[in-house]
Amino acid sequence: MTSFLAAPLDASLRLPSDSGAGLALPSTAKAPARKRAPPPVLSMAIKGSNAPVTSPGQTEQSCSPPPSMLVFSGGTAFNGVVEELKKFTTHVTHVLPVSDDGGSTAEIVRVLGGPAVGDIRSRCVRLADESSVEALAVKRLLGHRLPLDPVHAKAEWYTIVEGENHLWEGVSGPYRETIRAFLVYFQNQILCRSNEHFCFSNGSIGNFFFAGARIFFQSLEAAIFLFSRVSQIPIDSYVLPVICTNDRLTLGCELQNDSIIRGQNQISHPLVSEYPGEFSHCVNKDPHLETRLPATIKRIFYMSSEGTDLLHEVFPAVNPTVLEHLSRVQAIVYGMGSLFTSICPSLVLHGVGEIIARQCCLKILILNATHDRETFGMSASDFVVSICNTLNRKHSDPRKTLNFPATMYINYIIVPSGGSIEVDTKALLSLGINRVISVKIMHDEKDRPIYEPKALIQALKQIIISP
Repeated sequence: MTSFLAAPLDASLRLPSDSGAGLALPSTAKAPARKRAPPPVLSMAIKGSNAPVTSPGQTEQSCSPPPSMLVFSGGTAFNGVVEELKKFTTHVTHVLPVSDDGGSTAEIVRVLGGPAVGDIRSRCVRLADESSVEALAVKRLLGHRLPLDPVHAKAEWYTIVEGENHLWEGVSGPYRETIRAFLVYFQNQILCRSNEHFCFSNGSIGNFFFAGARIFFQSLEAAIFLFSRVSQIPIDSYVLPVICTNDRLTLGCELQNDSIIRGQNQISHPLVSEYPGEFSHCVNKDPHLETRLPATIKRIFYMSSEGTDLLHEVFPAVNPTVLEHLSRVQAIVYGMGSLFTSICPSLVLHGVGEIIARQCCLKILILNATHDRETFGMSASDFVVSICNTLNRKHSDPRKTLNFPATMYINYIIVPSGGSIEVDTKALLSLGINRVISVKIMHDEKDRPIYEPKALIQALKQIIISP
């Protein structure tokens, strides 16, 4: 899991004067763009290339300004390295998709509509302040999930929304009333949909707060701003939705056999309910339990919420703030995670490929440690080709495609030492990519290989802060 650094952005959102949130608002003046550092020397090279090799352990210059990064990622895999990344730099822009249709997010979207906020909430909670007892209490509350059993979940939710649950301990009056006001508003919105039964199973309190704020303000950006201030994420860190919308977004994929799959979780992690008659809100991402797709994925695209085939493809606009950040960061990082449902949904939008291709900066791919349902059988070069095809929109409307080579999108690859994905160096060299850095891995509580956070962040340091 990982996190990346990005240059600060102008946060000009303002809460309505009658919102009662009582939060300080940022200046509407744009922060000055940081001067881009020269491209660094690579730390390791594929054998046989002419790339320079430097020794590990190079120290960063203490007087240099904090490096800036923009990270494309989803809401799970990269979360594991966010804490370690914050020790290196907080000048990070996290760009996340809003098309997730699994977990408790799916139930919110089903009943109340709107974009999926689960990945954004997850990253905000990971970035949240932990420097005081109250900050930890707020983080614990917003990161809490209700029980899986629907009856127990609903009972616990009522104790929280009524302010009687032990999770409120340590949260002072102003914070308590601000958070609870939006939870109450969320509850009222559910009650207004009397024809819909809302299931609280495995529900995220942070998601409920987020949804209440988005509906109240009628703005996803305003909800992110409020959540960021309540959870006190670093002032120079940004969590951006790749698309700013109040509408539901549906992801689709076209397979190599021309068949279509609708919905992110049907592509990545098909759900099976553990409770008869209830929709499953517990997404199991264990790759050993996943069935393979009938064919490899050709491309990812967006489709209308009621669509079922290519005739229902839609083309939402990218968040212009994402393009602004891309134009001024020192490093662009494609994080580990679900390639086609977490990373590519942010890359396929018009304008993203164009701006990345013309930026003269570090462009780093962090390869996954294992295959998943989306990437069975793929090698490192296949990951590179898939990312480049997405940025070039190769399989889309011919009038809107690009033709940039891989080197315009990726110039470094970080790979896990001992990972299960083949690092096919000859194929990478044929694509013009000759910088590969190997990073040690560890195993999580489910014995799945993941990057060792300190080692991964040290590798990023070595790439970015080179003389």
